[in-house]
Amino acid sequence: MTRIAVGDRVAFRALYDAQAPRLYGLAMRLLRQPGAASDAVHDTFVEVWEKARQFDPRRGHAAAWLGTMLRYRAIDALRRTAREDIGAPVPEEIDPDPTPLERLQTSDEGRALYRCLDELDPRQRALVLSAYLDGCTHVDLSRRFAAPLGTVKSWIRRALQSLRGCLES
Repeated sequence: MTRIAVGDRVAFRALYDAQAPRLYGLAMRLLRQPGAASDAVHDTFVEVWEKARQFDPRRGHAAAWLGTMLRYRAIDALRRTAREDIGAPVPEEIDPDPTPLERLQTSDEGRALYRCLDELDPRQRALVLSAYLDGCTHVDLSRRFAAPLGTVKSWIRRALQSLRGCLES
């Protein structure tokens, strides 16, 4: 990210090649439309190019930063779509490749993540999975768990801190 922040196109291309498939898989899971997923990934990388200086490695891993940026793009796209085209049929396409989640489940990192998720309190685990796998917003989770918005945000923050500590140990 440091190299991208100073305009290094080679570093940007390397990041794109390494992360675009994962981000596209996440976008497809959230948006379920290839065009919208491609747009979300494109917009995410445009923002990375423009805001790479803002990335702080002390606050987390670059892949997590990218995933968060993409998630916000996808949520925005879902909101726009809900306002624009309610009830439009969603095309069903079968992808022969394993999903990013399936690839994660078979990797060493994935096994470590599942082990750490199992160590979380059931409510924390449900919040994190709903937010990051199902694309639920904090407001959605506040309603679902019948808890104030600030409380839900704190629960998620503490859960992510616990996960980070577990994964780093």
